[in-house]
Amino acid sequence: MTHSIPIGEILSQKGGAVWSVAPETVVLDAIKMMAEKNVGALLVTKDGKLVGVLSERDYTRNVALKGRSSKETFVREIISGRVITVSPDHTVEECMRLMTEHRIRHLPVVAGNTILGVISIGDLVNSIISSQNSAIQQLETYITGFPTLPA
Repeated sequence: MTHSIPIGEILSQKGGAVWSVAPETVVLDAIKMMAEKNVGALLVTKDGKLVGVLSERDYTRNVALKGRSSKETFVREIISGRVITVSPDHTVEECMRLMTEHRIRHLPVVAGNTILGVISIGDLVNSIISSQNSAIQQLETYITGFPTLPA
């Protein structure tokens, strides 16, 4: 089974809420925002341009484990310079491959220079599960001639 659903479709169902901070933001403030918004990563933008992604993993590895102060460390000091992005036309399968290859859990979705949203590994897993459930229902209907009733 292939997962050729375009990410733009998942993003339209999820919504395009984008939470971001500036590189000059103190890490503690960024972590507070993550907790308030219940997200595992924030986009880092400067002058409307995407310059990085700050994840809980970045915080853990580059602040907590190194004994740095989250009150005195800036976001720009702990993010990597390379940002991996996808377009709305990328498929679930392509995004899963990118996340696995680069060991990341969040992908900004962009069109040109416009940030459309963020897709997480959880969004992709939910899409795959939904797609599989739909395929199972279709097969059961085909085999039995009757749709399966929800449990």
